[in-house]
Amino acid sequence: MDAAFTEEQDEIRRTLRTLLRERCGPDEVKAAVHAAPGYDEALWRQLARTLGLPGLALPAAYGGVGCGVTELALACEETGRVLLPSPLLPTAVFAAPLVAALGTEEQRAELLPRIAKGALTAALAVPGRALPEALGLVGARDGVRNGMWDGAQAGSWAGGGRAGGVQARPDRDEGTGWRLYGQVEQVLGGHSAELLLVAARAGGYARGRTLLFLVPAEADGLVRTRLTALDATRPQARVELRDVPAELLGVDGGGSGGGEEVAEALAAVGTAAAAVLAAEAVGAADAALARTVDYVRAREQFGRPIGSFQAVKHRLADVYVAVQAARSAAYYAAWAAAQGGGAETTEAAVAGGLALAQALEAQRTAAAEAVQLHGGIGFTWEHEAHLYFKRAASDELLFGPVHRLRARAAEREGLFGAADRAPYGGHEGRGGNDVHGGRDAQAVQGAHAGQGRPDGPDGPDGRDGPDGPRKAVAV
Repeated sequence: MDAAFTEEQDEIRRTLRTLLRERCGPDEVKAAVHAAPGYDEALWRQLARTLGLPGLALPAAYGGVGCGVTELALACEETGRVLLPSPLLPTAVFAAPLVAALGTEEQRAELLPRIAKGALTAALAVPGRALPEALGLVGARDGVRNGMWDGAQAGSWAGGGRAGGVQARPDRDEGTGWRLYGQVEQVLGGHSAELLLVAARAGGYARGRTLLFLVPAEADGLVRTRLTALDATRPQARVELRDVPAELLGVDGGGSGGGEEVAEALAAVGTAAAAVLAAEAVGAADAALARTVDYVRAREQFGRPIGSFQAVKHRLADVYVAVQAARSAAYYAAWAAAQGGGAETTEAAVAGGLALAQALEAQRTAAAEAVQLHGGIGFTWEHEAHLYFKRAASDELLFGPVHRLRARAAEREGLFGAADRAPYGGHEGRGGNDVHGGRDAQAVQGAHAGQGRPDGPDGPDGRDGPDGPRKAVAV
């Protein structure tokens, strides 16, 4: 790995930082989130025209800049620094790579050039508030099947062919096309996106498979409602699909493979997205730290700046170390994701998950210290410290939590045996369906059935203990 950035990469960072410093201060951010689309449309057009930001990681053949994940991560570090409200994340990080990976040549030729020049915004709609599960950042909640980890096959995030989620059926009236019905909560940028990529379950329960569908904003039966989000700089929407006509992204294998191609594409997007999100969180954490340092240098108490007190220095030093460590992890994750497939695929996925976990922790620490060290003013609505705090809390809810990100990375590396794995990222009795964590599963089942264990509380012969029969408790 070459840790030095190229002149082009440095120029992308420098140009974007200068532009955002001029056009995206705290007051501009607060004004932009109250606009109808949730962002400054004029600034978005300027970013697309001047820097080609939406198409930064798209191939030049489709009107993109032709860069990669590393350049996109560096750009998002700068947008995270100012908490830029924009459709960059849902459009360029989630939707565009899926169109490039799964779309037919006609779909790519139609959609990607428009995305690259900022003329088309898009959003990924995943049912069940399960975006991190769909992208493979965390394991599925119901991923334990008969003691074995089966998160990749469970498909719970897409409805699993049962009630809930979004269902797809062929359009019998038209002969071609599909019809979607269902509801999706918490779609990032979903209220203003001009194109929705909707994950839906097709084929019923027996031959069910998860596919992606293209739904234009003006489609009949589509109802979108902007939600009140914790972090207003990341607008979210509820999307209702009432027998909505849709176009399949790519081609359907007729049930063969059970949607594995879609799952692989989502996982690849998740690997790159983890690095980009980590860099964005690092940018926000670094900005919160810088603002706090400037404040403690200027704020005086007992006749001296509060930053001169040793306790304050120690707290800020801890934040600095956390931010720098997270930045290194994010850069490595971006480099690993840019290497492509092959043997590096697992390494990139693990590096991305761990980098995102570390960056979210650093962002939370920096934002919390910013609020605390700003004193009374840090709690007020007028100060920008609360914006960074809300971003930190929202990111962990949307893309984490941290312990599940790390548990997924450990599972990918094969660090735990099957008995140690739990659907909520638990280990050794923490967070799983098995109250005894990594102990022998059969012994636990026997204890729950009243059979006892040689070393258990029920007695040496498997009989009930002195207090009588014990009830099995589901945790």
